[in-house]
Amino acid sequence: MAIITEEEEETKTLVPPGSKESITKNPKPQSENPFPFWFYFTIIFSLATLLFVSISLYSSQNDPRSWFLSLPPALRQHYSDGRTIKVQVNPDELPIEVFVAESGPAQSENVIIVHGLGLSSYAFREIIQSLGSKGIHGVAIDLPGNGFSDKSMVVVGGDREIGFVGRVKEVYGLIQEKGVFWAFDHMVETGDLPYEEIIKLQNSKRRSLKAIELGSEETAKVLSQVIDTLGLSPVHLVLHDSALGLASNWVSENPQSVRSITLLDSSINPSLPLWVLHIPVIREVLLGFSFAFKMLVSLRCSKDMTLSQIEAHRILLKGRNGREAVLGSLKKLNHSFDIAQWGNSDAVNGIPMQVIWSKQVSDVWSEEGERVSKALRKAKFVTHSGSRWPQESKSSELTGYITDFVSAFPISFKRVSEEPIPEKVQKILDEAKAGGDHDHAHTGYTDAYGLGEGWTT
Repeated sequence: MAIITEEEEETKTLVPPGSKESITKNPKPQSENPFPFWFYFTIIFSLATLLFVSISLYSSQNDPRSWFLSLPPALRQHYSDGRTIKVQVNPDELPIEVFVAESGPAQSENVIIVHGLGLSSYAFREIIQSLGSKGIHGVAIDLPGNGFSDKSMVVVGGDREIGFVGRVKEVYGLIQEKGVFWAFDHMVETGDLPYEEIIKLQNSKRRSLKAIELGSEETAKVLSQVIDTLGLSPVHLVLHDSALGLASNWVSENPQSVRSITLLDSSINPSLPLWVLHIPVIREVLLGFSFAFKMLVSLRCSKDMTLSQIEAHRILLKGRNGREAVLGSLKKLNHSFDIAQWGNSDAVNGIPMQVIWSKQVSDVWSEEGERVSKALRKAKFVTHSGSRWPQESKSSELTGYITDFVSAFPISFKRVSEEPIPEKVQKILDEAKAGGDHDHAHTGYTDAYGLGEGWTT
């Protein structure tokens, strides 16, 4: 007979709904919060972008060829229209190249325009062209460290810190030159390791790039050599923005070379707040992105400039160690410069002056213009309708003021040194003098080769 057994049912323990065990055994699905993911994603993406920008700033920008090929057509055209002049700033350093843009007849009145920090001759290209069309020789230069002029120089020697990788390269080069056992042989012979000689050799072969820092003394040397090379003296000088502090020494030392001075919104402190370029991350953003630099320029310098114009200034400021050079020159500015004392000094007091000032910036800037006008009581004071960087949008207005002021003076007379007499011609002259045929020799060659100096207009 079959025995039927019933399986015992599993006893189920009832757990109250509110207990901890119930919550653990029966978890309810929860929706994930997307905020942390997007927060960390945004931070990582921002840091990666800043890293990419900072790397790009110091990669191809220091190579002159690749930097020039990357320029927009307008900047390349401006460079092709100008020329470079070699100047010697310090006797123990190599000459540096200064870019010069000019327009107009060379034998007319010479107007030389000096830009402030953060700008270049590119900002005055339309003004010098307008001056040229009016029969005036307009010249705009790029001060060293700015624009297309040299912004850094090669420094040989020194005990600068170059890092671990640099020292490894130096030791390797020293081994290649002296041999592997040079130090060991020296130690066997003398009993000492030639540490000082190694350091001396390393320092003497060290080459590095140093940003060009321009103060008033260096600017005076640059202006003197550019003006002498181009034969511009005497000149009508136009000083824009912080160029007043940079060029004031040259004016005081060379008043005989200056026919007039025009101060265009001149101030000791540059209108572009260059101090922000000291701040890490912020400087990378400002120089790395067009929209950021445009906001800075629109806030402090000009509201009328187009994006392409601002972009050109950004490229020139950031390329080839431009930021380091401009900041170095900013440190050398004489912030205690007294314009009244300078303008009323014996050397400068007799030079005719004109002050062109913006009336559209702010009440504070208009008050600054009145202060400058009172400090230079003999100066002609006029206002323009542009910003502190007015040269881009108000070039015709500024050209009119400059032309009217320059045209009020008599025509300049320039002293010209003629080229030296060729050696063969000098030999013939000497023979003629020795043979008594002095008059014939003088008639045949002095007019053609210009003995001495002459006056020309």
